[in-house]
Amino acid sequence: MLETGTKAPDFELPDQNGQMHKLSDYAGKKVILYFYPKDSTPGCTKQACGFSERYPQFVEKGAVVLGVSKDSVASHKRFEEKYGLAFTLLSDPERQVIEAYDVWKEKKNYGKVSMGVVRTTYLIDEQGIIIKSNDKVKAADDPERMLQELSE
Repeated sequence: MLETGTKAPDFELPDQNGQMHKLSDYAGKKVILYFYPKDSTPGCTKQACGFSERYPQFVEKGAVVLGVSKDSVASHKRFEEKYGLAFTLLSDPERQVIEAYDVWKEKKNYGKVSMGVVRTTYLIDEQGIIIKSNDKVKAADDPERMLQELSE
């Protein structure tokens, strides 16, 4: 996980519609950049729907929400449409951004060890500096917690 106070690595990734996004495009806004393991799985769906339901409140506070996983653009589009998601999902199948943000880690699941995305959320300020980072994310609580972080 990247440390708070460090410059967030810039990147360029396609969204669920195939449009390219750079972190630097969002200079002047706070960015909630969250990494999640897989589209349409229970925890990831709870987290995404939570961000989507609260999206107007994030916008009100001058923030954008960007979700990143290694799922394809087409998978993101299905996820967005199935749940009516109101924010941008970025596709990183090559794991360039996932690895740049240090969220590709060894995971243990039922005693089986594998590599995967560790659910992690970063709050990046208007100048591109990481001001909060959390790799102990509870999927259902993360959106509300990030709203509170923006209010502080």
